[in-house]
Amino acid sequence: MHELVGALRSYAWGSRTALAQLCGRPVPSAHPEAELWFGAHPADPAQVRINGHSTSLLDVVTANPQRELGSVAGEFGGRLPFLLKILAAEEALSLQAHPSLEQARVGFQRENRAGMALDSPLRNYRDENHKPELVVALDRFEALAGFRTPTVTVRLLHALEVPELEPYAELLAAQPDSAGLRTLFTTWIALPQVSLSTLLPKVLDGCVRYLSGRDEGSDSKRREFTAEIRTALELAEAYPGDAGVLAALLLNRITLEPGEALFLDAGNLHAYLRGVGVEIMANSDNVLRGGLTPKHVDVPELLRVLDFEPLDLPKVQPEVLGNGVFRYRTPASEFVLSRFELAPGDEPVPVPHAGPGIALCTHGAVGLLLGKDQLRVECGRAAWISAADGEIRARALDGAAQLFCAAVSEN
Repeated sequence: MHELVGALRSYAWGSRTALAQLCGRPVPSAHPEAELWFGAHPADPAQVRINGHSTSLLDVVTANPQRELGSVAGEFGGRLPFLLKILAAEEALSLQAHPSLEQARVGFQRENRAGMALDSPLRNYRDENHKPELVVALDRFEALAGFRTPTVTVRLLHALEVPELEPYAELLAAQPDSAGLRTLFTTWIALPQVSLSTLLPKVLDGCVRYLSGRDEGSDSKRREFTAEIRTALELAEAYPGDAGVLAALLLNRITLEPGEALFLDAGNLHAYLRGVGVEIMANSDNVLRGGLTPKHVDVPELLRVLDFEPLDLPKVQPEVLGNGVFRYRTPASEFVLSRFELAPGDEPVPVPHAGPGIALCTHGAVGLLLGKDQLRVECGRAAWISAADGEIRARALDGAAQLFCAAVSEN
């Protein structure tokens, strides 16, 4: 068990306050801070503090995978199978999806054969892994996630009262299923710029009219889609003339309160909008983008991986294990995430890790106990737990504390 220092990544959509405050650094930060990576991904591995020296977690695992990963070393090719992050979004992330395992392997090899450098901005596949992901809100967290039930989307399009939208609404009404969603999304995302420049302003005018009349009379339609339509206007302001604004009208608009979670599997179109959360995923950095970004957009490849099946609100309800312990299970074999709400003076609680684990403190300070040894973990810091370590227990040190523990799923 050793202290683990996350790798800080800056993107334009990040926050200049959230991560700095969480980690006890001066606010505002010099640049937008978007993600703090706690993992062993080659792009940005965390640092393990051993005897006063810092060593890459990737190097630690590679040097002795059997000791560090235990019985899962063979199953995951000697690599840590999950990547744990703190994500802080001040602005919307790109409209994106992640490939399946087979799609990632094929795409990675294809781009290798084409001679694309791993750090090329035109590259879609930076590794051979898929990227199922779970995010747990630390504060209010807002997102677009998965295609909405088509019949509800038809109501939304009609509610805008834009004549130019009616053919598209009727298209989806005539085929209210995944095939209809595929047709409509593909049509919108591939619109010639001249057509988009005509349609999008009319849609946005409809959005403004909808919000202006939302409190008039008792028309429930004027209240049903307020969040979705306000989001479209916000995205249009940030990314004028972007087809992703139209695509956003097809997606579930979700708000997570602290402790609530969202799971997204391969092919689910999504865009995180704002908020701070703990995110865990398979150990991958593969992203296919479709808009709402200045980065590389590859619509044909995105269409190849998208899952157009309507997605019911994909919230994950945690298991309540008692003593302030909550566990978030998903279909992903690479990870399971637990949350500990620790009260001062309570007895230490076991931290599960059937193999490797990462324990991340997100509030207060936590003492991690291994035998007679204790490691103090401050807010915004973490601990690397080797498969060779024995039972770990956690307790609050200076007051109430919150701890997340990432481990390999036992499913």
